[in-house]
Amino acid sequence: MMIQNFNDLATSQKKKDTLEILESGLEAAMPENILPKFVTPNEIIVAGESLQLDKFSNIYTVAFGKAADSMTRAINAIIPIKRGIIVIPKGSRSKIKGKKFQIFNAGHPKPNQTSIKAAKEVIKFLQNRRGDDLVVFLVSGGASALLALPEKITLNDKIHVTDLLLRSGATIQEFNCIRKHLSKIKGGKLMEHLKCHGIGLVMSDVEGDELSVIASGTTYMDDTTFVDALNIIKKYNLKNKIPLEVFHVLRNGADEERPETPKKEKIKNYIVANNDDCLKAMEVKAKKLGYNVKKIQIFGNIKEDVKIIIKNIPEEQKNCLVFGGETTVEVIGKGSGGRNQELVLRILKNTQQLSKVCIAAMGTDGIDGNTLFAGAITENVKMEPATIKEFLKNNDSGRFFQIQKGNIVTGFIHSNLMDIGIILK
Repeated sequence: MMIQNFNDLATSQKKKDTLEILESGLEAAMPENILPKFVTPNEIIVAGESLQLDKFSNIYTVAFGKAADSMTRAINAIIPIKRGIIVIPKGSRSKIKGKKFQIFNAGHPKPNQTSIKAAKEVIKFLQNRRGDDLVVFLVSGGASALLALPEKITLNDKIHVTDLLLRSGATIQEFNCIRKHLSKIKGGKLMEHLKCHGIGLVMSDVEGDELSVIASGTTYMDDTTFVDALNIIKKYNLKNKIPLEVFHVLRNGADEERPETPKKEKIKNYIVANNDDCLKAMEVKAKKLGYNVKKIQIFGNIKEDVKIIIKNIPEEQKNCLVFGGETTVEVIGKGSGGRNQELVLRILKNTQQLSKVCIAAMGTDGIDGNTLFAGAITENVKMEPATIKEFLKNNDSGRFFQIQKGNIVTGFIHSNLMDIGIILK
């Protein structure tokens, strides 16, 4: 059971069913249940294309992201990997050990010195490969912070910009546009160091499965520009808040005084899993439990997404709304929480007049915001509106659900296919 406090939370049949449906979504997000669909001992088959493995002298892996270790373990169980590099978040323990894998625990959501060291080692690793070798890049969400090599700015400058964007409510697309234009490796720049054959297997954590956005397009290319990056700075009124050096890098790029990010991919990159895989598994489980199921995805401002969710709550009993995606939250308070816990709290606030429902949402990576919780679960019990408003005002949803004993605990899940949620009626 991936939900560690399942029994503590399953205090009613509604909650038990809700947790079982969430669990099925988490199982669908695990690389060992994903990669065997595409990788055999003899070939990698994705999107109708086959890559025969016997034509390469050696096969290596470079894995970065929240699922890097579990993706490596899954592929290493199928094909003989000569050596590899794994870059995962600080605080998580690698699911694969062994001398042939060099493991880095780097910073997330903010890069640190290990992020820089890991990036340099990956570059060196790629430069040492021979022409008849194959490097399989295993890419998952979170990699933008885990691999970092700032361009003409300091790491502290990069962290400051990251922090400003996190608090501004910028989308992941906007976030990564800035990152790509302040980096020596993102937006496909890393591939300039690849001297052999390569293929990218990617777990998507973004809307529309945009390869140029996932992991900031490190193994792909970039369809954004320095001008786009400057427009994002302007949109969120960050010009006077970002370091002058950062603005100069972006301004010089917009003035064509430094080269743009690559606009063509050097290797083939394939999506092997996305949020919809989780939702499909949850739908199957909910139907087995006897529920009629409606399925939606939500992206963007959390306040608007709450309206969409509530509008889609079925009126009939024995119904289940399954939703996934990723919301954005403008952080104005200093509380403990994350977008999933805040989403559940906002839905609770807005369903006080509805008949009894069970509400839950969580991240498939197991870590929600600045907490050690994955998300939250609650029935829409009557609460004083002023109390809920106070917790929301301080972005303190994590503490609210600690008091209510509704936090979901999983620890690091070693995957990342965005968020999943349920409203059970």
